[in-house]
Amino acid sequence: MIDPRRFTLLALVAGSLSGCGPAAQPARPAALVKVEAVIAQPRERVIRLTGDVQARVSTELSFRVSGRVTERLVDVGDHVNAGDVLARIDPTEQRADLLGAQASVASAEAQLKLATATFERQKSLMASGFTTRVAFDQAQEGLRVAEGSLDTAKAQLGIATDALSYTELRASAAGIITARNVEVGQVAQSAQSAYTLAEDGARDAVFDVYETIFLNPLKDGLIKLTLVSNPQVTARATPREIAPAIDPKTGTVRVKLSIENPPAAMTLGSAVIGEGRGKPQDKIVLPWSALTADEHGPAMWVLNPKDNTVSLRSVVVESYETNSVVISKGLALGERVVVDGGRCCAPARSSLSKEAPHEGCKRHRTDRGCRAGRRLRTSRPRRRSRSGRCCRRWWRRSQPSTSLWSAPSSLASRPTTASACSAV
Repeated sequence: MIDPRRFTLLALVAGSLSGCGPAAQPARPAALVKVEAVIAQPRERVIRLTGDVQARVSTELSFRVSGRVTERLVDVGDHVNAGDVLARIDPTEQRADLLGAQASVASAEAQLKLATATFERQKSLMASGFTTRVAFDQAQEGLRVAEGSLDTAKAQLGIATDALSYTELRASAAGIITARNVEVGQVAQSAQSAYTLAEDGARDAVFDVYETIFLNPLKDGLIKLTLVSNPQVTARATPREIAPAIDPKTGTVRVKLSIENPPAAMTLGSAVIGEGRGKPQDKIVLPWSALTADEHGPAMWVLNPKDNTVSLRSVVVESYETNSVVISKGLALGERVVVDGGRCCAPARSSLSKEAPHEGCKRHRTDRGCRAGRRLRTSRPRRRSRSGRCCRRWWRRSQPSTSLWSAPSSLASRPTTASACSAV
């Protein structure tokens, strides 16, 4: 005898299974998105770079003779005047050379006096006929040799005197010492840099920039300089020198700007900000929220006004800014792009709502697909059955990928129609 309660339960289950047959899927409702027309706007590019203040003329000071440094009188940051002594080396060798040169001059002078007296005697005897022509010529030759020897000795004396003066390193002009490379007791070689002197006078602002900055010419050729430590201190500058080659280490180009009437606060080594404005150019500027991506790179959703469908189109971004992006290629004037709600958009094509044959399962080879595959075509299985494990891998591979920014899971589980978005 059949239990009435079991009969009632079977009837309820049968009624439930009768509603599981194939039925028409409801069309996905159109998503509300915000669009914006593509227009060209005059864009003024502002360039800001950081550099420092340097002297226009910077001199490397060095000893002209070699020797051991005995005294160092100035240090980095000191201001010196032209002719001030900066350092000294041991002058013992140079003084000895000077004494030797002085002795040579005295000897040459004595020889010259003797040669002069001999020549005068031969000259008077020659006039009276009491000497020969040969003796006269020899006396004349001796006089000339003595004169030449004296000139040579005097030249050597001048060289020795200069060498002694070179033992003192003096400033060539008024300025500030910016570098020191010698110490007391060090043996300094001739022409070895001992100090670096930044001469007083004109000042330059030096920047290391990338060569792409020269693609946009300046609006008026002037650059505004602002002191980093005190933004109230400003000055104007104009380009003075551009390096002809790129630095192989940094890949930058050095640019020197001539500062007009530099303020006293802009001392040597001060950090400054240079601000330049380029000439206005028409550019396509859109909010950053309109940017998405595809397999090729940056992309945007473009609206088709005829049927209110959207398509993903690749674009080329010229520059990224704080709240917007500048597009150089990929969009035409007058088109409409989605600027808000792009994550809810999908291209105008079918998605999971379309029944697809279960061809990815090699374990369950049937025309209609295995039991687990039929269940996976509509929703992801929650039970991890052993027979449907390979079908779950097929289900993951069969998911469409329309953008690197995927839609929310609540929207991906609903069927998608050809009209995926509508503009507001």
